[in-house]
Amino acid sequence: MKMKQPEPFMFEGDERAVLLLHGFTGHSADMRMLGRYLNGEGYTCYAPIYRGHGKSPEELIGVTAEEWWEDVQQAYQHLKDNGYQKVAVVGLSLGGVLALRLAGNTPLQGVVTMCSPMYFDNEQQLTIGFRKFAKEYKQLEGKEDDKIEEEVEQLLEESKELFREIETSITRVKENVDMIYTPTFVVQATNDEIINPESANYIYENVESDNKQIKWYENAGHAITFSKDKEQLHEDVAAFLESLDW
Repeated sequence: MKMKQPEPFMFEGDERAVLLLHGFTGHSADMRMLGRYLNGEGYTCYAPIYRGHGKSPEELIGVTAEEWWEDVQQAYQHLKDNGYQKVAVVGLSLGGVLALRLAGNTPLQGVVTMCSPMYFDNEQQLTIGFRKFAKEYKQLEGKEDDKIEEEVEQLLEESKELFREIETSITRVKENVDMIYTPTFVVQATNDEIINPESANYIYENVESDNKQIKWYENAGHAITFSKDKEQLHEDVAAFLESLDW
């Protein structure tokens, strides 16, 4: 069965640009509703897809975490090349980690992290999410349960090096959060089943910006952009962006 591959999106608005970064195993669709809402408020919204994402799990483990960082830098440069000089970044899960890394290396108007990990727990943060993604993808391919289980176990074995790279990436950002002076809004789902929610407090307490906020969402899990609280999330992100010095 051939599945339609997701694509990046660009919703053009005014000169204020928002870079929307998806998480590990995700893609641009995870940010589309938020992007549509922000575009309705006037912002230009761009959501790239990192290498290996939006495709099969085999392709996902065929790339490196540093290549995703390169993709984020290229996405930022894409906005600059198209005349957008003022950029804010909103990232979900691992996308929030990449957003913080960008904030530490690049002049940004603001940064929003949503359910973003700072504490690395391989089994809790990656294996569960990756297993679910791989199993669902292979079910869509129409494979039998026994074959799916066999292939998923093989993928988990082959993904160990990538998981180590992701751990290194998260740890690097965690150790340098106190070098970030960009206005920051930390979003966290109370019922996050994938990451340690204390990550949100760590980010909030350690970023050096005088303009920083944190909010917890009671009716949301890790996939907060699809949660019952998504409308409130849209309004809160827009209000934070509106408060920035554009």
